[in-house]
Amino acid sequence: MLSSIIAIALGAALAGAAAAQSVTVLTHDSFAVSRSVIDAFTAETGIEVRFVAGGDAGATLNRAILTRERPVADVLFGVDEGMLARALAVDLFEPHRSAERVHVDPLYDLPIFGDHVTPVDAGFVTFNLDRAWFEVDGRALPTSLDDLADPAYAGLTVVMDPATSSPGLAFVLGTIGVFGEDGWLDYWARLRDNDVAVRSGWSDAYYTAFSRYGGDRPIVLSYASSPAAEVLFSDDPDADEAPTANLRCAGCSVRQIETAGVLRGAANPEAARAFVDFMLSETFQSDVPLQMFVYPVRTGTPLPATFEAFAEVPDAGELAALPSVLEAEQIERWLDQWTEVVLRGRDPSSTR
Repeated sequence: MLSSIIAIALGAALAGAAAAQSVTVLTHDSFAVSRSVIDAFTAETGIEVRFVAGGDAGATLNRAILTRERPVADVLFGVDEGMLARALAVDLFEPHRSAERVHVDPLYDLPIFGDHVTPVDAGFVTFNLDRAWFEVDGRALPTSLDDLADPAYAGLTVVMDPATSSPGLAFVLGTIGVFGEDGWLDYWARLRDNDVAVRSGWSDAYYTAFSRYGGDRPIVLSYASSPAAEVLFSDDPDADEAPTANLRCAGCSVRQIETAGVLRGAANPEAARAFVDFMLSETFQSDVPLQMFVYPVRTGTPLPATFEAFAEVPDAGELAALPSVLEAEQIERWLDQWTEVVLRGRDPSSTR
């Protein structure tokens, strides 16, 4: 009997030790990291890493929220400042403040992150333009947000649904910052009337609707670093010019900081904290640009030559200021208004 009790206790202890040596990370579909980087983490800590893709960033957050009583992962990656309020409203994260945050550029470590989440990378949501399409068509490249609503550019633009896409939400918040709460819906009504296309996520918009990949839309909401990716993966990686250009104008870009957080109720919280810390290491941060084509947040992290040449960081004047209040209920109200105006064709005045 005693030997059976000892065997059961030893088995439980071994099971606990095994569980502590693994971590599951829930991410959006655009997350990427080199296998060698993950192998380095495992070699250093003994912790095996498993990734679970949750779809677009919005869908991934929804999954984490719906399963919060029994989390499907230990770490959630991909929540940005626009989506954070929804996560905090349901107390999704276990507090953790990485010692590595002293190395994060203060521009990217926002007060709203607190000890809830850790900044990992930064991107700049903006419109990409297909140079070849415009050269063949003969129309000039657009030079402002107003141009996208001009009949001269009707049927040329594709964006993402802000309810399911983080760049889609970032742009909506940017339009509120640019046009104000009294004018942003009117701007979207103009885009709607100019036959703007809406896709659920970035991949569908970029690789299906964008004219570079066989679609009929030469203007796509993407990232300021996308031209660098186009060069790197092109047949001519030594090109002097990228095949796509960024829309450069006042308020055309929105900074987006992606974070990682330890999920409350995680099965392996210690391993989760170790992995979040590792995401701020020199090893992980150096891998960020050419894996996800966004910027590292760790100060002093060198950028690859392709980024230096083709990834245009927007000037301060090009960045749209986000609304000062990003509470969950307010964002839900904006999303409802956007849906009514853009997808259901209602007059903006009827939604206010």
